[in-house]
Amino acid sequence: GPTHEAELPVGRHPLQLYSLGTPNGVKVTVMLEELLALGHTGAEYDAWLIPINTGAQFGSGFVAVNPNSKIPALLDRSPEAQGAQAIRVFESGAILMYLAEKFGAFLPTEPAARAECLSWLFWQMGSAPFLGGGFGHFYAYAPAKIEYAIDRYAMEVKRQLDVLNRLLAERRFLIGNDYTIADMAVGPWYGVLVEGQL
Repeated sequence: GPTHEAELPVGRHPLQLYSLGTPNGVKVTVMLEELLALGHTGAEYDAWLIPINTGAQFGSGFVAVNPNSKIPALLDRSPEAQGAQAIRVFESGAILMYLAEKFGAFLPTEPAARAECLSWLFWQMGSAPFLGGGFGHFYAYAPAKIEYAIDRYAMEVKRQLDVLNRLLAERRFLIGNDYTIADMAVGPWYGVLVEGQL
């Protein structure tokens, strides 16, 4: 629950994004920018920084949008969406799906392609803790270097990268020739690692 009272800022656009430049935060920003690039009216948004190093995610306003106190979180204040009040969406994968369905973009409607897209989206959601909270933490941030933990998570991340490498050797994007929310989810996590930025 909240540790302190703190209202969230609200801008003038229909969508209010509360986030940070972490891989999970980047996913949603990429989606919104891609929607705008395609000319989707209603995808305009205000982005608000939630500095997690200061505990801002535990403020009462943020907890009201995401009870799990993790970035990103989205409020949809558009008239057609809200009815009596704004729609809250939290967890990056849920936000990507919500926006894809709202705007009819980046999520296939054909059943097999949709299933493939959602499978890769949820693959990323389930795999990221091994990369960020596991390998990233023990390799880069833990105060003590624990060889077993580093080796354990490094091997799992290598396996995940092999899965992606094999797939992308045969396809342009995760589900084939179409860029989807699955690519938007995977890119910020694994792209940073492959480019040596972790």
